[in-house]
Amino acid sequence: MKWTGKHPLFGLNRTDLHPTLGPFPEGGLFTMARFDINTLTLWITPAAINHPIDLADHVAKRMAVTPRTANKALQRLVDLNWLVREGTKNRPKFSPGLLRQVAQRYPLAGLEEDIPWSRDFAPYFNLPCEVNRMIQHAFCELLNNAIDHSEGTSVTVSLRQTQSHAQLLVSDDGRGVFDKIHAAFSLEDPALAMLELSKGKLTSQPARHTGRGLFFTSKMADIFDLHANERAFQRREWDGGGWLPGRALGRQGTSVYAAIALDTTRTLEGVLRAYSADGQGLTFERTVVPLRLITSKLAGLESRAQARRVTARLNEFRSAEVDFSGVPHIGHGFADELFRVFTAQQPSFELVPVNMSLAVKTMVESIRRAA
Repeated sequence: MKWTGKHPLFGLNRTDLHPTLGPFPEGGLFTMARFDINTLTLWITPAAINHPIDLADHVAKRMAVTPRTANKALQRLVDLNWLVREGTKNRPKFSPGLLRQVAQRYPLAGLEEDIPWSRDFAPYFNLPCEVNRMIQHAFCELLNNAIDHSEGTSVTVSLRQTQSHAQLLVSDDGRGVFDKIHAAFSLEDPALAMLELSKGKLTSQPARHTGRGLFFTSKMADIFDLHANERAFQRREWDGGGWLPGRALGRQGTSVYAAIALDTTRTLEGVLRAYSADGQGLTFERTVVPLRLITSKLAGLESRAQARRVTARLNEFRSAEVDFSGVPHIGHGFADELFRVFTAQQPSFELVPVNMSLAVKTMVESIRRAA
């Protein structure tokens, strides 16, 4: 399902709430005398489940407003599909509506990723079975990354269910993933760091991690955004699934956003199997290298050094697709290093060029004929 929202990070309308940055500009859904109703949507879903009969009293007490103001807010949330109201006029009973959200902030010290999922999030959503499995997988992988790698003090997690998508955001206040990769692998350019992340199997703690989490989470999502160190990269499933630069957030740490369509045909096992050598097993043996990450209007793919960056760590896999989407042409040195020199050095490795322009295809074929 193609995303139809408007916000560049979330794909949401401006009237939705960014759980770590506050309401979007130019107005909110409905502003009460003492609070913005957007704030209420961050916790109204679990409140409706835990306080179905006394929800108005609970909201009034928690927000320090009058019962009249609380009841007006609840009726507005009913109108907006955040709540369902049943029972009588004098004794209403509330339950979560079509729209649901939970947002929580946790100290990272001593945090274990499975407890927040099972205690604070899973009970409050009504997701299709396979979507729920993929969201749980993404939730635990991204939260574990924040715990083990961010070197921060806290993490904010938000999960929202709309009529079309499940939307997950995990934001920590740590050093940022690109700074971490620079320190561990001497990759100063975030675009080169993103190139390595996009291949998978990149981890600064190989004794404890395999570098699968971010790779497979991005492949499960219809929308995937990564923000850190004043740089951003995004992936859209309907746009060929390649990576592109995005508009960065000016905040500390790493923020990862993933949205999965509720009507997706993908499954967790299907995504995992797709990157095995034969498409049937669960061993991570195949990857994709998105070349447009390391190109720009001023710098194409011309040099042998660029080709060697493309092939770095590919010996950890059995095959790779080299994705030329957005690359109109390549130089002879780049093509020769990639399709003759590397192939001669790794004769058993399968290197598959995809999405080639006519000019790129002509160059690749000339190199292969000469080899």
